[in-house]
Amino acid sequence: MAAEPVVHVIDDDHSAREALEFLIDCAGMKVRGYASAVQFLETVPGMEHGCIVTDVRMPEMSGVELIGRLKALGVADPVIVITGHADVPMAIQAMKAGVTDFLEKPFSDDAILTAIRSALARQNGRDEADAEREAIKALIDTLSHREQEVMEGLVEGKANKVIAYDLGISARTVEVYRANVMTKMKAGSLSELVRMVTVARMAG
Repeated sequence: MAAEPVVHVIDDDHSAREALEFLIDCAGMKVRGYASAVQFLETVPGMEHGCIVTDVRMPEMSGVELIGRLKALGVADPVIVITGHADVPMAIQAMKAGVTDFLEKPFSDDAILTAIRSALARQNGRDEADAEREAIKALIDTLSHREQEVMEGLVEGKANKVIAYDLGISARTVEVYRANVMTKMKAGSLSELVRMVTVARMAG
């Protein structure tokens, strides 16, 4: 069972941060607060995943700089940027850097909660896709080298006779390997096998 996602709130304004934490908590979501980007980065190695809500203009390190650091560290959690009117150009820069959303202050409670729920749903979908990809890769790893060769031919749409010719084995032997591949991969049809192999090859 996946751990409950956590909303990480980063804002050097103590009252604004506490108000946002309270709102998120009342909405039934787990929340953690940080007074600076630097403080948040210290938690990254063991962080609980979910989404990140960060102010743009902060001392020591801005929200945009934080996004760059998170990318470099391989943190893929969605990021929502909150910004004052004067910081909109910086927020647009953040969007180009890959943030999920940005909200200009003052924003309504509904606006921030909708943005957070959307980000968490996106993250959850990505986690599920990653889990499916890893599960398929694990099945592929159970195949012998020859079974993998036969699977490659099947996925490329080659007939048994063509695969047999390519591998220098009989068509009957290909049929045996093909049956093994379908069983080990738990694929009910050739189209399902093709989809599984496609998913396994997709980048995370």
